[in-house]
Amino acid sequence: MATRHPIVKNNTGTSLNFTRNPNGKGVICYSPMMISSNGIWQGLSPLNFSLPLFIIQISVIVVVTRILVFLLKPFRQPRVVAEITAGIILGPSMMGRIKHWADGVFPRRSLLTLETVAHLGLLYFLFLVGVEMDVAVIRRSGKKALVIAAAGMMLPFLIGTVASSIFRHQISINVHQSSCLLFMAVSLSVTAFPVLARILAEIKLVNSDLGRMALSSGIVNDMCAWILLALTLTICETSKSVLASLWVLLSGVAFVLLIFFLVRPLMWKVSRRIPDGESISDYQVCLILTGVMLAGAVTDAIGIHSVFGAFVYGLAIPNSGPLASALVDKLEDFVTGLFLPLFFAISGLRTNISTIKKPATVVLLVLVFVLASIGKIVGTMIVAAFYAIPFREGLALGFLMNTRGLVDIIVLNIGRDKQVLDDQSFAVMVLISVAMTAMVIPVVTTLHRPARRLVGYKRRNLELSKPDGEFRLLACIHGPRNVPSIISLIDLANPTKRSPIFVYALHLIELTGRASNMLVVHNSTASNSAHHQRNRSMSSSPNIFSAFDNYEQHAGGVSIHPLTTISPYSTMHEDICLIAEDKHATIIVLPFHKQQTVDGGLQPMNPAIRQLNEKILSSAPCSVAVLVDRGISASASRLSTGQNTALLFFGGPDDREALAFAARMVENPSVSLTIVRFLRPEDQQRSPNASAKSSPSMITIVTGENYNDRSLDEKCLKEFRARSEGNSFITYVEKVVNNAEEIMAAIRQMESLHQLYVVGRGHENISGNPLTAGLRDWADCPELGPIGDVLASSDFTKTVSVLVVQQYVTEASVASPATHQTHRHSTANNSPNQRMSVGMENQRTVPAAFGISR
Repeated sequence: MATRHPIVKNNTGTSLNFTRNPNGKGVICYSPMMISSNGIWQGLSPLNFSLPLFIIQISVIVVVTRILVFLLKPFRQPRVVAEITAGIILGPSMMGRIKHWADGVFPRRSLLTLETVAHLGLLYFLFLVGVEMDVAVIRRSGKKALVIAAAGMMLPFLIGTVASSIFRHQISINVHQSSCLLFMAVSLSVTAFPVLARILAEIKLVNSDLGRMALSSGIVNDMCAWILLALTLTICETSKSVLASLWVLLSGVAFVLLIFFLVRPLMWKVSRRIPDGESISDYQVCLILTGVMLAGAVTDAIGIHSVFGAFVYGLAIPNSGPLASALVDKLEDFVTGLFLPLFFAISGLRTNISTIKKPATVVLLVLVFVLASIGKIVGTMIVAAFYAIPFREGLALGFLMNTRGLVDIIVLNIGRDKQVLDDQSFAVMVLISVAMTAMVIPVVTTLHRPARRLVGYKRRNLELSKPDGEFRLLACIHGPRNVPSIISLIDLANPTKRSPIFVYALHLIELTGRASNMLVVHNSTASNSAHHQRNRSMSSSPNIFSAFDNYEQHAGGVSIHPLTTISPYSTMHEDICLIAEDKHATIIVLPFHKQQTVDGGLQPMNPAIRQLNEKILSSAPCSVAVLVDRGISASASRLSTGQNTALLFFGGPDDREALAFAARMVENPSVSLTIVRFLRPEDQQRSPNASAKSSPSMITIVTGENYNDRSLDEKCLKEFRARSEGNSFITYVEKVVNNAEEIMAAIRQMESLHQLYVVGRGHENISGNPLTAGLRDWADCPELGPIGDVLASSDFTKTVSVLVVQQYVTEASVASPATHQTHRHSTANNSPNQRMSVGMENQRTVPAAFGISR
């Protein structure tokens, strides 16, 4: 029977209970009060108590990691490099050499708590990997990707196995030979897919041929690496007992069978019972997450690492239903944002450079690592040469497939836990892995020189395109809510076999580093070459693309090509413009940064979306349209009753582009169009439609740019009216107005008569239209132009959608460098009609308030 001893106080003022062990060979010391402190005012340091110390450690790790992420951002380094480096800086290699720091902030007694929490995060991360893994993706990746992935794994695996066998005693001492061989081989042959995808997104190669090939090969390699790790954990028993190893193997097989034949059918049943449109209950989530820990505990008791149980348990979750999506949404941000960085920081804390004392071991490890990397690169290049991929791209692909920093770090940590690797070998391998990953971006950006972009293409705007020619539209989509309005707009544009519309549905995903984010990229790029595949990743992408697929099947004259781009919002406009130029898009359609609420108002979404729209408007290689959706999808669904559309025409290239878009819409028999042209009194005298009784003595001297714009306006309107003569669904109205107040009054008279307004942005007419000058001064959303801003204001009717069009101005359109800013790509046009201006135009401004509320 244990003997209780008196309670004493330690130097922190905390009670310690001493109990003598029954066998008399030791004393058990425990402290029930060492979790939280009683405060610094009682002379107690928070660093002597586990909870405040743990909080401080987490805070320090997160802050240092974020600082390193910021410092490495100009060099485009993956976040995992910053996370491991942060651990190295905080650990015994650098800051740990300071005695007060090591004993106070990261004492040895506290590392057990940190490592326990980090491994709990690793447990749930491997569970998410299993949930998101779709084995069918190997079949969909194509033969080329499979061969490249196989070549990139086999050679380094063989090199790692042979080299580890030869130098085993120098690399890791007193360990089981088969365990050392397998762990070294797996760690040397893997490709970290999430890190690879982020690198490709950072250097803008996701949508390139090289990027698509790297992603397809990388996902296959990554999946094979996890499977190899699971097999390695099953067969690597360091015990010398053959019987024990056999029991471990049989128990592992029994566990896998239990999961797939008992747990997986149960999960399918739970997934099917979730009603459409409803989320999984919290009770079900708690049960499933508890199952992750139970699975880890079972495999740990068997003798296999706990992550194997979590991974296999994740495979039992059906990845095509709402159950998997709900689990990923609830877990991933927390696991990948806090727990996984903590695990990598622990890897850095474990890395003690001072343990590297044998130069021969370091040289051999570096040699093995370099040989394996060369084998991966050479193997990839051989396959690339077989498929006629240029040498430089094949070499760049080899370096991309050599991306490390995730799977290999996990393998190395498990190898250290299993005592397959000693501290010296572990430190060297971690440092080499980080260095190799840091090299990928500089080497690839040096080797990969993309083909020179097309200088230009003919159909950069609608005005210069043939009315019955092909129409290439790049539709940008942030989420499922944008899909109905885009489809409705395409339907209104009247696609026919004689005048088809090629739609590039571009799903915009913000680069966040989430694993599911990266899987979206792979699945979408894989579907670019075979878009008939309907199986896509979790998240909103399947809903988005399936909606477009259904529309394509039921509509005639439409060809849908799904695309995905993943990038930070700060540089996403570059990807969009590159894709628009690569696909020879005629127009880019952007969703407005505000969405309609239940009460009909417009509520801002992400402020970054507004900045993205502004950047695209200023740098697009073709025309751009911003769609303000306030019910266009609902009204378009009732096309049988007619869709009343109004075009407000003030003149200029943007209004002519809006007229060209409206010309396509009016071919739709269910669309009625009203063209309202606003004129000043002096403009009416010059209009060909003006009365013959106009005063012949009126003389107006205008600049050449206004003369060219006006003549082109008249020409476009004349041609449009000639083509649509006899069409009872088209109404042409001219309104003479003197100021902005009269414009507002005219628009308000017809606001309840139409469901859609098409207007030109009119932003680039620097000489200024006196009628809209005041509206421009008071614009709340200048990216919509003065008229578009008025129509989208909260004071206007809440059931009217607006399409704001900006024309890409080319040499053939209209041109004067004073008229169009450089980002509109215009060139000088020395018009013979240019005349001197004597300033006879009356410039007006709008009073401080004339009835527009925000």
